[in-house]
Amino acid sequence: MTMPWESIFGWTNSWAMLGWVILAFAPQRDKVLPYVFYMGCGLLALTYASLILPLMAGWIDDGGTASGPQPSLTTLAGVMALFSSPGGTTIGWIHYLAFDLFVGLWVARNADRHGYSRLVQIPILFFVLMAGPFGLLLYLILRATHKGRPENSTVPS
Repeated sequence: MTMPWESIFGWTNSWAMLGWVILAFAPQRDKVLPYVFYMGCGLLALTYASLILPLMAGWIDDGGTASGPQPSLTTLAGVMALFSSPGGTTIGWIHYLAFDLFVGLWVARNADRHGYSRLVQIPILFFVLMAGPFGLLLYLILRATHKGRPENSTVPS
C-alpha cells in the first residue's frame, strides 16, 4: 500500500508546531498542558505507532528503492538506510516531533513550578524544539545554577 508521505509529514509538522505555540504562549498554561500532552504528544505517538508497525510488517510501502543496505538499528549504514526513504524519514521525523514536544512540555511544567518567567522559558523551549538535547541541557544548567539552586535541581520532578 502506497502512503502519502509528504502529506503525513506536513500534517504532523503543523500539528507539532501548534503544540509548541500553545506551550510557549498559552496564558493559563496549567489548564492547557494536559491538552498539549494528549492531543500533541499523544496524537503524534499514535500516528508514529500506526505507521511504524505496518511499515515494519511490510504492509505499507516506504516509498524508497529496494537497492542499497538493509535498514537496521545496529550499524550506521543500516540507520542511514532507514532514513533513505520518504516513509522512513517521515516516521523518524514524527519520532523527533513527539519526543521533543514531550521534553518541551516537561521543561515548561517544571519551569512554571520553579517560578521561571516565560521570557526565560521561551528561548530554552526554542532550543528544545530546534536541537532537542541541547535545549534540555540549557534548562538543566539553568536549574542547577539559578534561583538558589533547588534541592532537586538535577532530578526531573
